[in-house]
Amino acid sequence: MNRIRSASVRPLTAVATVASLALLAGCAGSVGGDSKSDTEGSAGKGFTAGASQEDIDKALADLDPVTLKFQPSAMSENSILAPNGLDVKKAIEERSGGKITVDIVWGQAIASYADVDDALADGRVDLAFTLPSYTPAEYPAFDAIGTAMSTLPSSPVASDLAANAAGVQAAWETPEVLAEFEDKGLVPLIPMLAAGGYSTMCSKPMSSAEDWKGNQIRVGSAAAGKQVTDLGATPVSLSFPETYEALQRGTVDCDLGQLAPNVEAGTFEVAPHIGVAADAGIARSAGAITAGKKYSELPVAYQQVIFDSMSTTFSTMMEVVIGAKAKAVEEAKANDGSVEPFDDDVQKQMAKYAETLSDKTADKAGVPDAPTTLGSAAKDWQKSVSELGYDDKGDFASLDEWYPKDANYDDLGAELFDKAMAGHRPE
Repeated sequence: MNRIRSASVRPLTAVATVASLALLAGCAGSVGGDSKSDTEGSAGKGFTAGASQEDIDKALADLDPVTLKFQPSAMSENSILAPNGLDVKKAIEERSGGKITVDIVWGQAIASYADVDDALADGRVDLAFTLPSYTPAEYPAFDAIGTAMSTLPSSPVASDLAANAAGVQAAWETPEVLAEFEDKGLVPLIPMLAAGGYSTMCSKPMSSAEDWKGNQIRVGSAAAGKQVTDLGATPVSLSFPETYEALQRGTVDCDLGQLAPNVEAGTFEVAPHIGVAADAGIARSAGAITAGKKYSELPVAYQQVIFDSMSTTFSTMMEVVIGAKAKAVEEAKANDGSVEPFDDDVQKQMAKYAETLSDKTADKAGVPDAPTTLGSAAKDWQKSVSELGYDDKGDFASLDEWYPKDANYDDLGAELFDKAMAGHRPE
C-alpha cells in the first residue's frame, strides 16, 4: 500500500516545559463504526489501501474541508516529544491534500489525561494521545497487556521496538481491549503505545539487591509499585512535576520511569545514576492514540486518511523515545553519573515477580491469554526488527556513542501497519 513517510522532526536537544509521557467493535473488521456522513454521494466512498495520491484526491474532491483538534503527548512545539504531534499533523494534512487541517493543542490544554476520554467522546478534542493505564479499573484488559510488558527482554533499541510492535498487535488481537474503548465512545487508532522501557534514575547508584532496600522510589503505576515493594524498596506516588524537587531535597531517592520526559525535566542534574534492566523490566504505563465523536462522523475517506497516518505515528514515537534514551545517557555522564545494568540477583527476582504479576493481572482482567498473545507477538517482531537491521550496536552505557542521530523507523511502522493494523482500516 502507499504509506505516509513524512520527515520526522527530532529536536532532541530542546529542553522545554516538563512533558508527561508515561509515553472497534471487535478484533476483526474496521474502525469508525456504522456512522453515516451528513453528505451524500462521494462522501460515502473511500479509497483502496494502495491508492495513488491522485486517486485519494479524487475520493476527497467533493468533501468539505474539516479541522480536527489533536492533543499529542508534548507540552510545547519545542518539546523533545513535539514530533509526536508535528509528524502526525504533517502526514494527515499532506495525504488529504490540505482538506483536513490538524490544530495541535499542546500541554493537554483542553483536557488532562484524567479528562481526555470524556473530551474525545463529547467532541472537545478529536484526536489524542491518552493514558488508559492511569485508570486500570476502567481498562483492565489494556492494563493486563501493559503489565505483561514487564516479562519481555529489555535492550536499548531492538527489544523496545519489538515490544512496542507486539503491544500494538496484541491489543488489536484482544477483543476485550477494543471493547473498553468502544464502551467509552472512543475509536482506537493505535490501541496501545508502550513507548520506552522503564529505568531507575537515582541520586546514588542502585544496582544490587541491597541497594534497593529501604530506598524511596517514585513510581507511576500500581503495578510498578508492587514490583518495587517486592525488591524491598518503598514506592512513592508523586506527580511528575514534583519529582525534580523531591530528588533534589532527598525526599525520594529515585524516579522509576521513562527517560524521555526526564531529559526534558532536567532530572539528571539531581539523579544522574541510571539503572537498566536486561532480562525483564517494569510494568509500563502505556498510552494509546484514540479518536472521538467527530472522527466517527467523518466521511470514510477522511477516516482512512487519518487511520493510514498511524504508520507515521508509530515510527515517530519510536524515533523520539529511543533518541531520548541516547540523550539521557549523555546527560547522565555529563553530570558525573553512571549507567549500569541491575545485578543478576535483582534481574532474577524482577523477572520472577514480573511473570507472577502479569498472570495475576491478566486473570483478574478476564484475559488470561493476554501474556501469551503478547509474548508470541514479541518473538515474531524481534525477528522482524533484526531483519530490518535495527539490532543493538552496543550496550546501554554507550548508547550515546553508537546510536545514529538520524535513526528512522518508517520501515518498521509500515510493516506493523500491514501485518497488524490494515485489517482494521475503515471501510
